[in-house]
Amino acid sequence: MKKHNFYAGPSIMSQYTIRNTADAVLDFANTGLSILEVSHRSKEFQAVMDEAQALVKELLEVPEGYHVLFLGGGASLQFAMVPFNLLRTKAAYLDTGVWAHKAIKEAKLFGEVDVVASSEDRNYNYIPRDFVVPGDADYFHYTTNNTIYGTEIRKDPDVPVRLVADMSSDIFSRPVDVSKYDIIYAGAQKNLAPAGATLIIVREDCLGKMERPIPTMLNYKTHTAKGSMFNTPPVLPIFSALQTLKYYKEMGGIRELERRDLAKAAKLYEAIDSSRIFEATVPSHDDRSIMNVCFVMKPEYAALEKDFMEFAASKGIVGIKGHRSVGGFRASLYNALPMESVDVLVQAMKEFQDKH
Repeated sequence: MKKHNFYAGPSIMSQYTIRNTADAVLDFANTGLSILEVSHRSKEFQAVMDEAQALVKELLEVPEGYHVLFLGGGASLQFAMVPFNLLRTKAAYLDTGVWAHKAIKEAKLFGEVDVVASSEDRNYNYIPRDFVVPGDADYFHYTTNNTIYGTEIRKDPDVPVRLVADMSSDIFSRPVDVSKYDIIYAGAQKNLAPAGATLIIVREDCLGKMERPIPTMLNYKTHTAKGSMFNTPPVLPIFSALQTLKYYKEMGGIRELERRDLAKAAKLYEAIDSSRIFEATVPSHDDRSIMNVCFVMKPEYAALEKDFMEFAASKGIVGIKGHRSVGGFRASLYNALPMESVDVLVQAMKEFQDKH
């Protein structure tokens, strides 16, 4: 039975990425060596790194004056690296969920944190608005997409200070005005590659201005000076990332990816909103994520949750169990997920409704 993979991360990868990575595990670039054992200092792998960085810049239209890095440690390490490199006295943060909350906790180790707004009062089921970013903050940090709660900010904000964003779960799903940002970071395991690499886009002129000593491995300048090659990079995930980036270019680039993602999300949300037994957990259409669609059984049908999970599994649908913070179901519609899988889920929801 074909599987329809809705896991939130690690998540579905394109068959293009999987096949090419599998081939390289056996023989990388006709070297007679596996990508698992090749030297990261070899000219063959340097070519992979160079092409991956160039494709990120091409796809996201990154302007001059920025570096593209592939580092280890996941987005969670960036929660500390960002304030280590940018926070002198005070930073501003928007609290929209678990990962934003974790970033705030780390930043407080380095200075004052002004939480300009939070949606915790309603279990993070909306995006706060009408908040003010103080002009004396060293930077403003926000999380673009909240995987656990299914909310998303799809517009680049205008703020009077340096701008930092965690785009781990929606990068490459929409055009981004990179020139507005000083740092963008994203764990790879959603829309890019297997877990193990973190993509960072950092503006050169925001670095090197901190008086405090920064440990070598936590200093962005260490890595920008060496093109992500200061120490052994996560070779396999970077190779897989390159395959994904090539695939995105072949598909038509970011605007085509966005068109497809919007269509998938619209179809699933329409099925939820028109259902007699399901309901979305994010009430405002403007706040709903197109990457992570969260929904539950209506209260009078709550006892059927386990039954629907089992029914969905019988159709080859995997990974739709909601996070414990929200419950219910979560369907992650990352770039590699085909519309066919959304159709299967929608049909399963209709069939289950008809039976109950």
